[in-house]
Amino acid sequence: MKTSIRTKFTLGIVFFFVIIMVLSILYIIQLNSLSRKTGAILKENYFSMCYAREMSEALTTINEEIIGSYVLNKQADSALLNKSFGYIEKSLQLEKNIITEVGEDKLVLTIDRQFKAYRNASKYYLINVKSANSIMNLQTMFLGLNQQLLLLSQMNGKAMELKTDTAKASVKKAVPQMTYLTTLCFLLAFSLTYSFSSYFNERFFQLHNGIKEIVSSNYGQRLHFEGKDEFYEIALEFNKMAEKLDKNDQKIPFAIEENVEKDMVYNELTELERTLAEMKIIENQAKEMILKIKSYQKNI
Repeated sequence: MKTSIRTKFTLGIVFFFVIIMVLSILYIIQLNSLSRKTGAILKENYFSMCYAREMSEALTTINEEIIGSYVLNKQADSALLNKSFGYIEKSLQLEKNIITEVGEDKLVLTIDRQFKAYRNASKYYLINVKSANSIMNLQTMFLGLNQQLLLLSQMNGKAMELKTDTAKASVKKAVPQMTYLTTLCFLLAFSLTYSFSSYFNERFFQLHNGIKEIVSSNYGQRLHFEGKDEFYEIALEFNKMAEKLDKNDQKIPFAIEENVEKDMVYNELTELERTLAEMKIIENQAKEMILKIKSYQKNI
């Protein structure tokens, strides 16, 4: 099948484009993978830690207000308590929507159950007679609930560390993979470039030498290109031209010799005509002289 040089150039450009596209797609895939892992670290686990801290701070505020009201024998600030309970409920609800780790759902259910128990006990304490036993009971519930919130924060913190290590491992794994792939694509591109360069350099060199030989009157020079592209067609035309020049070169000596012979014959004929003309003049002069002699004899 005939493959033109234009087609080869087009295929080469398409090949380079494919290599660039493959590298770009793979880099995008790797970056998206790392981005998803990093996003998971910064989103779900980080938010879970924030919610745990907010609930712990609000719980501590409630506990301090209740202990302070008991110690100082004053009425607790119900607005502050309701606001803090509202913070805990909101954060707890948000935490339920972003559970990602194994066992986190059970821990959140435990926190929810203990929080409801602590909230009910606190409200019961505020509307009834305050006693040391009720305060101790609330303190025990506070410590247990706060411990569960600490566990929630630690669970997500460890998950962040684990995912960070996983992301680092993925980066370390991706770097040599992309390096190998880039090297492979570079070698393929270099091989293609070298092949194209060698192909054209060899043919241009042969064509240049062929033209120099023809200019030097070496009409026996011929070009032999493999394939069915434009260079092959140029070689055919070049060989036809060289063959015609060779044939014409062989005819030139005979043509020159024939022309020389023609020139010699022409010159001899010209000389003969000139000689005959001179002889004719001499003949006429001789006739006139004979007539004069005869006339002279008669007069005598």
